[in-house]
Amino acid sequence: MAAPMERAPPPAETTHEAAEEPMGLPPLSPDHPPRLLGGAQDEFRLRPHNFLRGCKWAPDGSCVLSCSADNTLRLFNLPACPPPGQDLLQLELALRVHEGDIIYDFTWFPHMNSRDPQTCLMASSSRDNPVHLWDAFDGTLRGSFCAYNHLEVLCAPHSLCFTLDGSRLLGGFKGSVRIFPMERPGRGQEEHVLRYGSKRQGGPIGCLAMSPSQSVFACGSYGRSLGLYALGGGGALLFWPRLPAAPTQLLFSHDGLRLYVGGRKDTHILCWDLRLPDRPLLAMERHVTTNQRVTFDLDPTGRYLVSGDTRGFVSLWDTVGTPPEGTDLPLLSPVLRFRALQDCINGTSLHPQLPLLATSSGQRLFPPLWSSDEEEDEPPPGGDNRLQLWWWGHEPPEDNGWCMAMDSEQEDTHCHPMGGTDCDTDCQLIEDTHCHPTGGTGSDADCQLVEDTHCHPTGGTDCDADSHPMGDAHCHPMGGTDCDADCQHIEDTHCHPMGDTHCHPIEDDHCHPAEDTDCDTHCHPTEDTGTVSGDCHPPGDTDCDASIDYPMSSECDPAQGH
Repeated sequence: MAAPMERAPPPAETTHEAAEEPMGLPPLSPDHPPRLLGGAQDEFRLRPHNFLRGCKWAPDGSCVLSCSADNTLRLFNLPACPPPGQDLLQLELALRVHEGDIIYDFTWFPHMNSRDPQTCLMASSSRDNPVHLWDAFDGTLRGSFCAYNHLEVLCAPHSLCFTLDGSRLLGGFKGSVRIFPMERPGRGQEEHVLRYGSKRQGGPIGCLAMSPSQSVFACGSYGRSLGLYALGGGGALLFWPRLPAAPTQLLFSHDGLRLYVGGRKDTHILCWDLRLPDRPLLAMERHVTTNQRVTFDLDPTGRYLVSGDTRGFVSLWDTVGTPPEGTDLPLLSPVLRFRALQDCINGTSLHPQLPLLATSSGQRLFPPLWSSDEEEDEPPPGGDNRLQLWWWGHEPPEDNGWCMAMDSEQEDTHCHPMGGTDCDTDCQLIEDTHCHPTGGTGSDADCQLVEDTHCHPTGGTDCDADSHPMGDAHCHPMGGTDCDADCQHIEDTHCHPMGDTHCHPIEDDHCHPAEDTDCDTHCHPTEDTGTVSGDCHPPGDTDCDASIDYPMSSECDPAQGH
């Protein structure tokens, strides 16, 4: 039973029952089992007994991340939608990241977007190592967060969780949570001691979850306790001192009013209504007989919850359903259950936009106890270790927008800044971090006028054939194909003809006729301001020397005046 310690912040004025399915989101089809699309198995056979330890879709759905017993994170890209009748897909391995010891936990940066490389981050915690922040594109180390105990010995958190805005990373330690600032990797951190009343929540914090609606996080301890705390500090807002099993995963509902808890060697996933925390609201039965973390997930609508078990089954529950009355435990029956493998399904993750389910499998296996010492020892048996991808929508897949989504991703190969929602696919290069409006109908700091439909890299230092240097706020004709960064300056508002392929000095702010195509950078003196006859210097005057032909009046010298 929960023990309220402090008054919790008032919840948002929404209810779970009133939640509606997001517009345009392909629905999950709970009336039939999903169809296996493919997966990855050979990658996990490189080392014997390399069972998986979970999988997680990226927040933008572009790839899926897995963790395995060889202390390696593997990233697989989302494949193109399969045509009807095609054989099983083989997931494409995009990246491997090796840790130094057993991986305790791993998580995605919450605002990860593959179109913005700066946000493509994943964090991992491994034994006796700092918390590492990895680049999801090339696997380079982007930062480390070091935590030390009272003996100045490096220690690692057992669980990780980002705040909603991604500005801080929470790590679960024994009896405390340490908060690392993302803008300053290193040793700097804030420690939040977990207390309820005069007591301290004991045991290592094996799982963390951040509320999507409030600055509140939940902590599950290996000591079988569960607490709800404010991010700003203070004691527990809610506290459950003794759960049926030590929690290994916590998950808030999308409205933040419910908290789902799953434990090791436990037979149920419990759901608590945080407004009525005295007893569980729902209990969903699953078969978990090991100490490993067996994860579960909610679909994008927040209605369906899916989980695997140690017998190889995957179950789906409708959390809007009502359990039977008159029972001590409000047991909710699954709407669908199917066998995925003959081995443990330890990880389930639902795609954030499509009805795609990713599952990971495997467990630590031991050799049987032999009745005779004369038998030779054999290696422990190997399990069915693989990552699988399932289609759980209507058939065929293209009817749910998978193919259309993949086509749009393939067409747009350029990088667009996060938040630039009006950019088209042709207006920016990868180095260009500025947003140009669709159709080039407006100008920004790097000058793209209505007539200019070409790309400009940031800084204007690597201009392409039709580029303009940064700071050039004037319009140049499309035929100017040989301009470099010093070709024209800001005050030059005159048009240069297409045949004028050579540069004019920066101080030369006068117009040159179309026939004057062979001028070098010293052709006209810097302070030659004459305007007689409109041409200043005739086309044949190509041998000017600024040191000897330096008119001091406002009149031009004749062509033969050398």
